[in-house]
Amino acid sequence: MQRSIQRQLGLWRSLLIYYGVPFRGRKAIRFYRPFIKTGDLCFDIGAHVGNRMRSWLKLGAHVVALEPQPHLMNFLRRWYADREEVVLLQQAVGAEQGQTRMFISRLTPTVTSLSRKWITTVREDRSFRSVNWDDELTVTVTTLDQLIEQFGMPVFCKIDVEGYEAEVLKGLSRPVPMLSFEYIPATIAIAVECIALLSRLGSYEFNWSQGENFNLLSASWLDANSMVEVINTTQAMWRSGDIYARLKNSG
Repeated sequence: MQRSIQRQLGLWRSLLIYYGVPFRGRKAIRFYRPFIKTGDLCFDIGAHVGNRMRSWLKLGAHVVALEPQPHLMNFLRRWYADREEVVLLQQAVGAEQGQTRMFISRLTPTVTSLSRKWITTVREDRSFRSVNWDDELTVTVTTLDQLIEQFGMPVFCKIDVEGYEAEVLKGLSRPVPMLSFEYIPATIAIAVECIALLSRLGSYEFNWSQGENFNLLSASWLDANSMVEVINTTQAMWRSGDIYARLKNSG
C-alpha cells in the first residue's frame, strides 16, 4: 500500500513539474515547430508523462514513445493508446538488446535510472541528497538501431534517460537528422561523451537549452569542439537542460 501511494505521489509530482506551468506547452510547440512538420516521425526515449510527445502531436507528428516505468506507461496508455499516430513501448533503450535493472525513485520518478554509476555520482550533489532510489525492476532493453529498423528513421529523437544517454547512443550506428539529450552538471562528462559519439556518426552541430525553458542559448549552432568548450567553461551549464544536435544543412 505504501509503495502504491508513493508511486502515485511521484506521478502527481511529475505532472505538476511538466504540466503545471501556464503556457509552457504553447512555448514547447513554438520551439519545436521549425524542426518537426506534419507527418514527421519522432522518437521519445524516456517519455515519462508525455509532455514532449504532446507538443509533437499538436504539430502533426507520428511518435514512437518508450518508457520503462510501468505506472508511467499506464498513464501514457490512458491518454494515448487509442491514437493511431502513437506507438507506446514499455521498454528502455541502451547499447544492446536484452534486459537490465532499473533503479526506481518512487517519490521522484524523474530521476529513475538504469545507471548505478550515475546514481552514485549524483548522490554527492546537494540537489539530489533528498532522493531515495528505493525500488528495482528488471526491464527489457532495445536499441535505436532496432527501433529504426522497425519504424523507420526519425526526424527528431529526444533522449532523457538519467545518466544512460551515452549507452543509448552506443546503440545507434547511423546519423539521425536531429536529436536532443539531457545533461546534468554533476555528470557533465556524459554530455561530452555523447557529443563525441554523435560526431563519429556524422557532421553534427550543437546548441543547448536550460531546464524546460525551450530557448536555444546560442545565437548560432556550434561545432563539436565549441560545444564541449561551452560545457567545460561556461556558467550557463550550472543547471540541467538539453543539448540539441542536428546534421549540418538539415535545418
